[in-house]
Amino acid sequence: MPLEIERKFLVISDTYKDNAQSSDIKQTYLSVTEKMSIRVRIDGIQGSLAVKSKVSDRVNREYEYSIPIDEARSLMNLGNLPIIRKTRFLVEYEGRTWEVDEFHGDNQGLVVAEIELEDENEIFEKPDW
Repeated sequence: MPLEIERKFLVISDTYKDNAQSSDIKQTYLSVTEKMSIRVRIDGIQGSLAVKSKVSDRVNREYEYSIPIDEARSLMNLGNLPIIRKTRFLVEYEGRTWEVDEFHGDNQGLVVAEIELEDENEIFEKPDW
């Protein structure tokens, strides 16, 4: 069973952009409950469908599948669902890859950094940004 163990942090500086790779992402949630979400995403020319089920505050069961981009677009248009737009930066820091999401539209100004871990209590170095 695939587990995702992650920590998220608010970002206070834009120095994460130095030497980072970026891509534009568009996504929507088809369903969200307290314990589970179903998301469809377009990242560049790749579509995906993900189901996440909450295990604890830092751990989710995650099932993610590549889908054709035309199917991703069709799923996004099933209803009047809010579309989330963001730029994702992949940032290398202390031997780890961080994902930093800079949100646009209704969430403009929100910047969140995420790191995936092997263990819920794993120790890691936080960047100063």
